Amino acid sequence: MKKKLMAALLTAAMAVSMLAGCGNSGSGDASQTANDTVAGTETASAAGTETGSGAGNAAEGSYTVGISQFAVHGSLDNCREGFLAGLAEEGIVEGENLTVDYVNAQADTGTAALTADNFVAKGVDLICAIATPTAMAAYNSTMDTDIPVIYTAVSDPVEAGLANEDGSPVGNITGTSDALAVDAQLQMIREVLPDAKKIGIIYTTSEANSISTVAEYEALAPDYGFEIVSTGVTAMSEVPLAAADMVSKVDCISNMTDNTVVSALQSVLEEANNAGIPVFGSEVEQVKAGCVASMGLEYYELGIQTGRMAAKVLKGEAKASEMNYEVITEPSLYVNFAAAEKINLELPENYAEDAYQTFDEIIVE
Repeated sequence: MKKKLMAALLTAAMAVSMLAGCGNSGSGDASQTANDTVAGTETASAAGTETGSGAGNAAEGSYTVGISQFAVHGSLDNCREGFLAGLAEEGIVEGENLTVDYVNAQADTGTAALTADNFVAKGVDLICAIATPTAMAAYNSTMDTDIPVIYTAVSDPVEAGLANEDGSPVGNITGTSDALAVDAQLQMIREVLPDAKKIGIIYTTSEANSISTVAEYEALAPDYGFEIVSTGVTAMSEVPLAAADMVSKVDCISNMTDNTVVSALQSVLEEANNAGIPVFGSEVEQVKAGCVASMGLEYYELGIQTGRMAAKVLKGEAKASEMNYEVITEPSLYVNFAAAEKINLELPENYAEDAYQTFDEIIVE
């Protein structure tokens, strides 16, 4: 354990310059996070004690939480805001009895791993991991510690190795899943495009959630008379070329919650709009940004649910290792009439009334 700890501490110290460019917002920028990490590392080393005491050993009524977010995009930002709101509902409020150390990995798995190691070196009381790559990194880093991990926006915790088949944790880790309602999405696409035959999907080959979700699309698509045409990418820079090739082969594109592809969503939308085919999103932020419709989740609410789970762990009311992961089961219909009009797509008449939320403009943040 001591050897592993010293390796983690050295890694944390070497990572300062890398984390300085992570583009954090909210609780402090990346350079501040890196400086704080070095300070925490030196303190732990001088004390000669193991880091990673975890929840339950914080000062009475005071907590430090490390938030590791994989990428910058609306749905994950909503998760983070909802997470803090869920904690606040339970009396754990940032600036009062909660210190938040927030790092955004900018869709880089190496940075996600370094961030998790740094949180362990600092001995945070809990890590909130937003998206699958950061959840996997946090689990690996905390495996020999008592620090609990609460994740959110993990579509398939079982496939990612974070949960057992029955939903129970594989270790001191649990959270919430944003598993897509694929069946409802396919039904919605068929309503909008009664004559369509092929649906395109672009996904990242290294994201376990994306691979399993594509498989689910392929299994269910024949029930609605669709064929799935999928293309894998390894980096965000590959998305524009994949989209340009995809639009000539399909009748529409269904975008998942794949972190890399979502980060390049505007490239996908540009190619699709030029080809006159619709892109269907998987959550409200994608619809706001130009997808025509989605049967998706409300990520702010998912974050609140996650924050409530974290509060129980921090207060000692429950252990992450004993809590099954949770899901939001009912998807909602989101519609962007401006996006549909841009490609001269006529949406079903009932969508104006039946949608949970509609938009009459394209909002790109």
